[in-house]
Amino acid sequence: MDVVLLFPGQGSQKPGMARDLVDAFPEARRVFTETDAALGTALSTLCFDGPADELTQTHNAQPALLAHGAAVWAVVRERLTGRVKAAAGHSLGEFTAHHAAGTMPLPDAVRLVRRRGELMFRTGQERPGAMAAVLGTLTEPIEAVCERASREAGLVVPANYNDAMQVVVSGEVAGVERAMELVKEAGAKRAVRLNVSGAFHSPLMEPAVAGLREALAASDLRDPAFPVWSNVTEQPVTSARDGAELLLRQLTSPVRWAGEAARLAAAHPGALFVEMGPGNVLTGLMKRIAPEAQTATCGTVAEVEALLARAA
Repeated sequence: MDVVLLFPGQGSQKPGMARDLVDAFPEARRVFTETDAALGTALSTLCFDGPADELTQTHNAQPALLAHGAAVWAVVRERLTGRVKAAAGHSLGEFTAHHAAGTMPLPDAVRLVRRRGELMFRTGQERPGAMAAVLGTLTEPIEAVCERASREAGLVVPANYNDAMQVVVSGEVAGVERAMELVKEAGAKRAVRLNVSGAFHSPLMEPAVAGLREALAASDLRDPAFPVWSNVTEQPVTSARDGAELLLRQLTSPVRWAGEAARLAAAHPGALFVEMGPGNVLTGLMKRIAPEAQTATCGTVAEVEALLARAA
């Protein structure tokens, strides 16, 4: 059985995440101990006990999600050795995928995403923006809608192509609000503002690029042991240099998850696509993008045991 690892992005975090894993598996416990030491703070306590509003803050949510994904991977890695053919992650999850592939050791990975979260939050404070999810089928391309909204109100661009029925737009507040009006005229079922601290995956994040470039340059990056697919190009990455450049570009580029997931499914027919971490957002999207793909979630003790039984 071939396996493709999927790692969720920001929004999947919740208080209580990974607590049962840490109680049950010494490998998971070591991951959180190492994460706390690398960050110099008890991130594990925040993951296990909350409060939710603090855990949701960008600079906390990103290392929390990476730690949960890394903990699950540490538990199942030995049993899945040789079966993992590729990995991918949604936005922040792409960093977790690179850690799983050996591109970056855990201390570097958690410090890197903490810094990424800090930079994104600060940029959002200095240049306020917004994001909105657009649900349903449109009568005109989302790119055309964003171009019109940008002309009429303020810069807005597609930020996440999640599947055929869900796109996220990002940009200046007035531009996003105008785009929300226009997509409804174009047939969208709903347009919903997201509770985020900035206009992620848009040109408004450009001020964060220099700081993330410095953080990537200071990290111990190695070529991945298996391909990690890029949100930016929808293609596999096999070198540390290319991976770092694409993680940098990801800050201001759209997450092309729908195309990436479709290409992954086509490249690995018959593989089991396993979402590593809290929730089932990516397996849900995979079922809509590639209905023939086999999927599983692996974020709790029960799900770990089910996966290992399946892999036996």
